[in-house]
Amino acid sequence: MKTMVWEDGVLKILDQTKLPEKIEYIEAEDVKTVADAIKRLSVRGAPAIGAAAAYGMVIGANSIKEKDKEKFLAELEKIGYELASTRPTAVNLRWAIDRMMNKVRDGHDLDIDGIRELLLEEAHKIFCEDLEANRRMGEYGQELIPENARIITHCNAGALATAGFGTALGVIRAAHRAGKNIEVFADETRPLLQGARLTAWEMMQENIPVTLITDNMAGYLMAQGKVDMVIVGADRITANGDVANKIGTYGLAVLAQAHGLPFYVAAPTSTIDMGLASGNQIPIEERHFEEVTTVGGTRIAPPGVKVWNPAFDVTPNELVSAIITERGVVQKPYPENLRKIMNSRTTADGVCQGENPAK
Repeated sequence: MKTMVWEDGVLKILDQTKLPEKIEYIEAEDVKTVADAIKRLSVRGAPAIGAAAAYGMVIGANSIKEKDKEKFLAELEKIGYELASTRPTAVNLRWAIDRMMNKVRDGHDLDIDGIRELLLEEAHKIFCEDLEANRRMGEYGQELIPENARIITHCNAGALATAGFGTALGVIRAAHRAGKNIEVFADETRPLLQGARLTAWEMMQENIPVTLITDNMAGYLMAQGKVDMVIVGADRITANGDVANKIGTYGLAVLAQAHGLPFYVAAPTSTIDMGLASGNQIPIEERHFEEVTTVGGTRIAPPGVKVWNPAFDVTPNELVSAIITERGVVQKPYPENLRKIMNSRTTADGVCQGENPAK
């Protein structure tokens, strides 16, 4: 199942709010449709929204009517700002937009049509590099998974959250394909149930044994000796190794430490924000109260009740056993080793050239 498809200037986005009941694609022919799809979680997951935003920049560039290059670039900057403002926590979104604009600046001698072509080529590269990164991440990460491992994961960090294959679920996929006899426990992930709707569905599609649990069952499951490790994705990792991920991740990390279980984070290097020293600097998105007071449109709480609905929490680095990236597994001390890996060669160099991977 493809998260997004680029076809004849249109970005077709799999509407993940409809899964698993319906498989429907949104046809985005303008920037507003792309921005709305990101904001309402039709496309979600840090790497996926980065790729979607890159294609959104292409759509935006194609829609600008200005013939003057300076005015064209000013309009393009506004489009980038519109897309970046949709979700503040996942760094891949801003990273992808900045990368697209930097590419435009590198092509300062090009005319407007040349800039449009350059943007499309760069969007394809972002998509392709993410797919390649996920595959490499899976290979590195599966080495940490022993035979007969029982793994808890939280939210959805699979093919649906990326260009394909997945981060945390990519590691699990790679272990399964390596012939390891593994079992997955998927937290339902309140309030939007990405674990129940998406992760359980993805695992079933690939015939990986999966058991769905509610979020508040994880501790008891660990106490029963039925879990060997936790693997999650990330929306932003700071320079000291603090990790922002879907709300509920921090609690799972605390439980893992209390039960002596490794807690692994799988994320591409594009999710690592070396510009932030620690997790207390990460902007945490707060979402609409109805996500908590309703489920599937059915009210489950009294009208008017006060609601707090942060979409993410921050897990401090001391609770993280290792960070799995496409450039290798990063161990403690994170400030030193994250800096080293961020300065290493980009793994997808030479891999993504001259094609449309999102087709």
